[in-house]
Amino acid sequence: MPETDLNTSVASPDAAAVPYVPVSVTEKAITMIKITREQEGIDANYGLRVAVRGGGCSGFEYALDFEEAARETDWVYEQGDLQLFVDPVSARYLEGTEIDYVLGTTGAGFKFNNPKAVGSCGCGSSFSV
Repeated sequence: MPETDLNTSVASPDAAAVPYVPVSVTEKAITMIKITREQEGIDANYGLRVAVRGGGCSGFEYALDFEEAARETDWVYEQGDLQLFVDPVSARYLEGTEIDYVLGTTGAGFKFNNPKAVGSCGCGSSFSV
């Protein structure tokens, strides 16, 4: 993790400020997140917390939750009019992850394309590093 204020950008070697984005979200996933938020009756001002928790059959599991406000140490940024909150510990495991929404023969859901994951379970919601 960079040693800067978590809500600002990280200085790149080129001396240009580059925003730190631990997780990116595809347009399809953003659309489905907004639809879910609306269907659940959650205020549009709530952001999405993206986190990693201990558990699942592979050791860690992904978590998506709506929250009214960020915590003091969160990375906070926007993608497609959606505010994202990522805590520093989760950011280490999620760095470079892309969240997509997929439709397949076994159903539909959010897919985490995590370059740090070395293994995962069949359901796709847990992983190991």
